[in-house]
Amino acid sequence: MRVLGIETSCDDTAAAIYDGEAGLLVHRLASQVELHRQYGGVVPELAARDHIKTLLPLLDHLINDPRNGGVKPHAVAYTAGPGLAGALLVGAAVGKSLAQAWGVPAVGVHHMEGHLVAPMLEAAAHKTPLVCPLLALLVSGGHTMLVDVENLGAYRILGQSLDDAAGEAFDKTAKLLGLGYPGGPAIAQAAQRGQPRRFVLPRPMTNRAGFEFSFSGLKTQLRNLASRQPLDQQTIADLALACEVAVVETLRIKCKRALRHTGRNRLVVAGGVGANQRLRQRLRQLGDDMGVQVFYPRAQLCTDNGAMIAYAGYLRLFGELSNAADAPRAPTAKPTQSGAFEIRPRWSLADL
Repeated sequence: MRVLGIETSCDDTAAAIYDGEAGLLVHRLASQVELHRQYGGVVPELAARDHIKTLLPLLDHLINDPRNGGVKPHAVAYTAGPGLAGALLVGAAVGKSLAQAWGVPAVGVHHMEGHLVAPMLEAAAHKTPLVCPLLALLVSGGHTMLVDVENLGAYRILGQSLDDAAGEAFDKTAKLLGLGYPGGPAIAQAAQRGQPRRFVLPRPMTNRAGFEFSFSGLKTQLRNLASRQPLDQQTIADLALACEVAVVETLRIKCKRALRHTGRNRLVVAGGVGANQRLRQRLRQLGDDMGVQVFYPRAQLCTDNGAMIAYAGYLRLFGELSNAADAPRAPTAKPTQSGAFEIRPRWSLADL
């Protein structure tokens, strides 16, 4: 079965086709980074307008790509939430309209479930199945959370950010230091030139029990440090390194705590911040120390993409969402109605 996946939750217009036997056939992405760079962040109305302009031509190229050969998909999956309402409506409108025209089913997919299954898509491509139960660290510009995954579709959120997500902290720090947008890659690049331990920022909320995160204070502390010395290029690099290390070490400490609490021996890391090389290195070391397998998607599937939505849609419609033979099949996601299309700008993963 072939599933077309459409992702328009924020500022990337993305789509892909996943085949149940051949795997990921083709995926395409049109980035809006240059459009939003001048504003230092995503402007929701501009994002929605660009999705309208970009999505149909992108889908036309996708369907007619030689790897798909113009074959009509057997189903359509689209991101139903969480995300920017206007951007979500574009993908939902197009996805449901195409499904109706083709006479095939459509399913609204939870954006973070898409991120969660992205490493499983990679594992399946290499013929090394990634099975539940496991612990997931979902870390991006809009979300930072630790999720205990008993089975796909059965999620228990252990803790999440009480304010800024990790990616949001990177974006705000990069803007403060004049490093540009998007902040994550800019911080990582500047940090490569940084001097270790010239500046040390706290690891927020690691000195108390629990699995919650809080990154909003890092920007304030970094601004205070920056205000006390001239911001030459070396100082900017040193501050970027301090920020990156503080975020990464906080995530590592919380992952270690959650692995001990749950007893899981598999850790999935997904979301845009999951592409950060320092984070991957530190969690890989943590896995080696604890005897835990750590899984990531390739870097291009860490950020928002259509492949994860197509695969999540395939699992929801045609695949087994549970690894236990006697466990009930997880129900197809049924978001609440918003106008004529199913979207939920705010949607907890635990609701699945």
